[in-house]
Amino acid sequence: MFPNRIAQHLTLGSMLLAATAASMPANAADLPILPLPRSVAPAQGSFRLTAASGMAVPHGDAGARNAANRLGDLLLATRGFRPALASGGAIRFVRARGMAAESYRLDISGKGAVIRASDDAGLLYGAISLWQLATANGDGTVEAVRIDDAPRFAWRGLMLDSARHYQSPEFIMRLIDWMAAHKLNRFHWHLVDDQGWRLEIRKYPKLTEVGAWRTPASAPGAPELPRTGGFYTQDQVRAIVAYAAARAITVVPEIEMPGHALSAIRAYPELGWGVPATPGAESDWGVFPWLYNVDDSTFGFLEDVLTEVMALFPSAYIHVGGDEAVKDQWRQSPAIQARMRALGVANEAALQSWFIHRIETFLNAHGRRLIGWDEILEGGLAPNATVMSWRGIEGAVAAAKLGHDTVLSPAPILYLNHRQGTAATEPPGRGQLITLADVYGFDPAPASLTADQQHHILGVQGNLWTEHARTEARAAWMMFPRASAIAELGWSRAGASDFQGFVGRLLPQLDRLKPLGLEAATSALAPQAEMDVGEGGKARVRITNQIGSEIRYTLDGSAPGSASPLYAGPLDLAVPARLRAAAFRDGRALPGAIDRRIDAADLRSRTAADLHTCTDKLVLNLEDDAPAAGPRATFLTDILNPCWKYEAAAMDGVTRIALDVGQIPFNFQLGADRDTIRFARPATAEGEFEVRVDGCDGRRIATLPLAPAAGNPGLTTLRADLPAMAGRHDLCFTYTANGPDPMWGIAAVRLETAQPEAGR
Repeated sequence: MFPNRIAQHLTLGSMLLAATAASMPANAADLPILPLPRSVAPAQGSFRLTAASGMAVPHGDAGARNAANRLGDLLLATRGFRPALASGGAIRFVRARGMAAESYRLDISGKGAVIRASDDAGLLYGAISLWQLATANGDGTVEAVRIDDAPRFAWRGLMLDSARHYQSPEFIMRLIDWMAAHKLNRFHWHLVDDQGWRLEIRKYPKLTEVGAWRTPASAPGAPELPRTGGFYTQDQVRAIVAYAAARAITVVPEIEMPGHALSAIRAYPELGWGVPATPGAESDWGVFPWLYNVDDSTFGFLEDVLTEVMALFPSAYIHVGGDEAVKDQWRQSPAIQARMRALGVANEAALQSWFIHRIETFLNAHGRRLIGWDEILEGGLAPNATVMSWRGIEGAVAAAKLGHDTVLSPAPILYLNHRQGTAATEPPGRGQLITLADVYGFDPAPASLTADQQHHILGVQGNLWTEHARTEARAAWMMFPRASAIAELGWSRAGASDFQGFVGRLLPQLDRLKPLGLEAATSALAPQAEMDVGEGGKARVRITNQIGSEIRYTLDGSAPGSASPLYAGPLDLAVPARLRAAAFRDGRALPGAIDRRIDAADLRSRTAADLHTCTDKLVLNLEDDAPAAGPRATFLTDILNPCWKYEAAAMDGVTRIALDVGQIPFNFQLGADRDTIRFARPATAEGEFEVRVDGCDGRRIATLPLAPAAGNPGLTTLRADLPAMAGRHDLCFTYTANGPDPMWGIAAVRLETAQPEAGR
């Protein structure tokens, strides 16, 4: 039904792979294979893989034929040819006995390559490693080597949230291709949540007729945004599951319960306990109060749903969520309280445990295993349940000590919805910075566990929640290359300690994935320039990048090259100036170069990404709700305390301040935390931005009424005069309001030294 997304036309990007290695590396870390192989032994000679090489598979071995076909697909996408299946082929797939699950041996000599494995996954992974070696230079020459390789963990996963924002089946298949290229083997598919029900359930059609669609929230006065949503038909799901299986990936579906249930309750209100859903609540983010009730009819519904789910997904594990179940409605329901007394259940946490245990019994009876988020530990863990630990690693430790299997997926370190860079171009998401190096430094083997308890660690998984990733391009950007680091954490036996070695393996991997449609984030690779007022009005420029590579720059408008000046410290540039800069590694320019014209006004301008929030209670990088199509502004803000700081602002000669502000809906379900948000009383109906100096309790030096912005769904520039000040001062920005809805955000701040141009 869907085209093979790997078999694309040869692109220019596929010809720009990493430079030819002079000789075979002496150890695994130097090979252009990601994830890092377990064991490498150099040999004599080399082999050139071409269209004429041919691939040989044992007669009647469907798994070996599949691995050969996948190798052919990858070579076609990245090198422009596909070796034919031939009995005398130079690439041989051999079924060997007694090898560990997913392990393989790859022997390369002057005659060709032999891939040995006991299982289908091992043959596929050997083929992927051969492909990686054959795309590490311009002509497909592979130095002779023996690789013995096997994964550290059995569970090496990525989770994609399709409930908050829907992604097309074609994107899901591309993601599966990218995962397979990293030897990731679990695709955890989050299909159900408050904001959307994405899976066709034929017995209950209203789940998708009603629950799969919503109108995004917008601020008062802003135009209504188009309805959004979608769902996957059962035929589409079967195609995706088969596509994944051919790439050694198991699709693990998640059907949330007892919380995160609003999309189902909207469709079938009798599943709740009688409290109507607030109109438009399905377009909020946060933790919702609507839970399933515990009537037998509701369990009948859930069992019907799970029966259809099990028919679609052959995974041994079915994920049932179990997280963030706010139990206020259960506490307030006389019917549920009566049921608790009849069951002899002491409290609501124990009721959730009873709920999960009942579902587990149903799954076990059908040969499946229950897995849930670590809240399923509360009130008593179901006997055979597996725990996915997200609130740090504590849940994994507790589960392993109880003798239960567990998967480590801790927030924030493996939550891919966090920002991975501080540039203004970073897409919306959680505000905390989680870099590529942060992810790579995570140890998925808690030291507090004994050796026997460590055996209960099934593996590691990264999660992308998509509240703020409304496009497929953003989803790809947020996942990769941090998912590449997770792949190596899950595969490499000795753990991950050499970040620079990982970067060396990552760069050719990103090159070879471009023809497969991946545009990964450049946040870790790209240089970033910070500018301020220097001596004599010059621009003081500092340039950094996350991986610590060399940076070269030019000031004459030419593109930086390997012979351009090497950045060695802050630059003092006379303005106006044009700065171009690029990061280099081994003489190669990395993605994300700077090309910026700098004038005096730039030195006193700060974007939302340059400002600092005054607190870090719940910091989000939020997107404006307008326009419906096209680029939107972003606002980095602590939604529990909207307050920003412009630190050490150079105030000499400054006479005015300009704020680019926008209003966005407060569409967050926060429970009692909403009541903690406090604002100063406004002097006007619409409120005002206030600017204070030398601290948020300091002297107020400007008030900017919000009236001109109140009816504008986009950005509005507000201006105010400032008193004369000398030297550097911290500026603090807050706004007055009668409540949190709408929120106001700052997109940019400019300190002006002269009358601005008309119309600005």
